[in-house]
Amino acid sequence: MGGRQLLTGLMVITALSQSLCVSDGCRQEEISLREQERLLKGRLHQQQLLLQRLQLLNPPGHKDTATPEQSGGFQSIDCSQLYSSGSRSSGVYSIRPPSSSAPVRVYCDMRDGGGWIVIQRRLNGVETFNRSWTDYKDGFGDMDAESGEFWLGNDLLHSISTQGNYSLRINLEDFDGNQRYAEYKNFKVANEMDRYRLTFGAYVGTAGDALSGSYRVGVSDWASHQGMAFSTYDQDNDNYKGNCALEDKGGWWFNKCHSAHLNGLYYPTGHYSALTDDGVVWYPWRGWWYSLKTSIMKLRPVDFKIDPTDDFSAVHPAPLS
Repeated sequence: MGGRQLLTGLMVITALSQSLCVSDGCRQEEISLREQERLLKGRLHQQQLLLQRLQLLNPPGHKDTATPEQSGGFQSIDCSQLYSSGSRSSGVYSIRPPSSSAPVRVYCDMRDGGGWIVIQRRLNGVETFNRSWTDYKDGFGDMDAESGEFWLGNDLLHSISTQGNYSLRINLEDFDGNQRYAEYKNFKVANEMDRYRLTFGAYVGTAGDALSGSYRVGVSDWASHQGMAFSTYDQDNDNYKGNCALEDKGGWWFNKCHSAHLNGLYYPTGHYSALTDDGVVWYPWRGWWYSLKTSIMKLRPVDFKIDPTDDFSAVHPAPLS
């Protein structure tokens, strides 16, 4: 008899004994049956968890056969857990951060070592990023289409970044095919009451440290994004006398106003001229008057361990480094 059938039978017997028992000896028997029922429920739960985890694992020699969104069975809290459970395909999956009341959909990037949650993607200008506070709070765009652009959402960004110690990686590309990256440890976004305030740690990379404003002496007072609240055209939380989000046409962690603004207007030619530096900007690399072709922002736990047996060149597209 299977565990579920055995448990069902035991529950019936327990219920009957409760209705029929009148003597002390019978009551003791009822207590014993209830304890067996509790133990069987615990074992059945453990078996279900084990089965769900086994279903996540791919057969040996077939690492890339898992289908996105089929791998959230045991409620992974992020893409790194999915990667560690055997998922190797980049795509949309369901995860469930501890603070979330229900599973949420995210795009997992299994390149660059795997296990990344993509929080922003700019590729072609199909999506407008000059959005309201509510849009940035809830998220917007298309994460399903291969060429879709999106913002994951500040509420979810807070939930994910505060459930552990996460690194932010930013992959950038210009219109000449040149690629750079910036990575920051200890990336966190506060809750809405604190206006999704940004904090981050040490920088490594090839694009230059735009977020801390350390690329030039004496500019961090207005150029650093450390500790800045999030702003949109209808929620002005910057340190500028005007409204940076309104002038630079996108939501971001503005100071007075920015050294980096990856949610600005998308200019399809790179070099641009405008009243303000409102493009997709990473100042230390291409300056304020060059709008980048590609921006991808993604999160992964700092202590994530890359699988040394994973052949990324064979399984994944060439990483944007």
